[in-house]
Amino acid sequence: MALRDNKGRPLVAVTGMGVVTSIGLGKDETWGAVTSGKSGIKRISRFPTEGLRTTIAGTIDTLDVEPMSAPLLSERLAMLAADEAVGQSGLPESDFPGALFIAVPPVEMEWPQREALAEASGQDGDITYRDLLKAASTGKFKAWHDLFIFGTVADRVADKFGTRGSPISLSTACSSGATAIQLGVEAIRRGETDAALCIGTDGSVNPESLVRFSLLSALSTQNENPETASKPFSKNRDGFVMGEGGAALVLENADAARARGAKILGYVLGCGEKGDGFHRTRSSPDGAQGIAAIRAALDDAGLAPDAIDYINAHGTSTPENDKMEAMSCTAVFGERMQKVPISSNKSMIGHTLTAAGAVEAVLSLLTIATGRIPPTINHTLPDPTIPLDVVPNVARDANVRYVLSNSFGFGGQNTCLVFGAEPK
Repeated sequence: MALRDNKGRPLVAVTGMGVVTSIGLGKDETWGAVTSGKSGIKRISRFPTEGLRTTIAGTIDTLDVEPMSAPLLSERLAMLAADEAVGQSGLPESDFPGALFIAVPPVEMEWPQREALAEASGQDGDITYRDLLKAASTGKFKAWHDLFIFGTVADRVADKFGTRGSPISLSTACSSGATAIQLGVEAIRRGETDAALCIGTDGSVNPESLVRFSLLSALSTQNENPETASKPFSKNRDGFVMGEGGAALVLENADAARARGAKILGYVLGCGEKGDGFHRTRSSPDGAQGIAAIRAALDDAGLAPDAIDYINAHGTSTPENDKMEAMSCTAVFGERMQKVPISSNKSMIGHTLTAAGAVEAVLSLLTIATGRIPPTINHTLPDPTIPLDVVPNVARDANVRYVLSNSFGFGGQNTCLVFGAEPK
């Protein structure tokens, strides 16, 4: 009998997962650290931080990438995560039988590269962006020209894994990783493909990013004790901490996966996406579209709110976003929200931005598989306006069948996913 979801569509199974974070290269290492409450936040050593308001981040410093840049590191993280995911799935590692959907950070030249190109341009006086591009497209800098084109990371990943069709690159702010998964789910449901490789990746910890987020007053400035700076849902939270990471899921039509004897790790049962257009960076303070995204994901999965056993929070540790997420969840789950465990892994790995939704998808599925809920660490001063069970400081064993994973991005780009151990 064909495996179909509650709406008669092909059921979408997960057959492979991979993840790289500041606390682990691979899902086993990352999961062990997350459930132990280990923090990957530390002082930045990759570049000088004098004069910066924030000097900490969840960087991944064990990978040798030269020249160090967001596109190259993002590519490397994507490759490592996809290697692990495709390897676990048992599908061909260089002839992947499906499409690629990859969330990548917005790409532009960083200051060190711009300075080198400005010098190489030979121009006196004011140097235009056109001058930089011209210098980058010739001679020894031609590789840079290719590197800083949006879509290059996707092309290289597609070439390595032999994915079908044109790869899809996307960027929907902090919900990007979840959006990549949603696009893969929808393609399989429509019958366009039997498999999809969905990736979120981000290696954007650099001086420019720190300055830009600081100008938005979005980053924590609690530099004295890096490991305790990210404290979602706490009264003394003051901003998010940037992190780097990459994660990948192999999605398959459940019938096709079963036919080839693949081990099914879980299912993506529901996707909900709503944009509020309230502000270029802020979400609407009434949480209307966050609420709508959660409800849409539950409806798509055919589940009532009472069915959710755990919520993997967006939980950035910013004053406004945490309050909005708590309000949105309470609006959907009502009084039960005070009893539903909700925790944020960003307290340990920081906010991996474009990769966050994919990283949290892997952690959600591992929560289901192991029956262990990751904690929200650094929760020593609860916020009385957020009376939720945030699984404070220590992981918890529980029977978890269905997980809601929230991704609420800058500009009100809200994507929620529902994962399950079994079909509804």
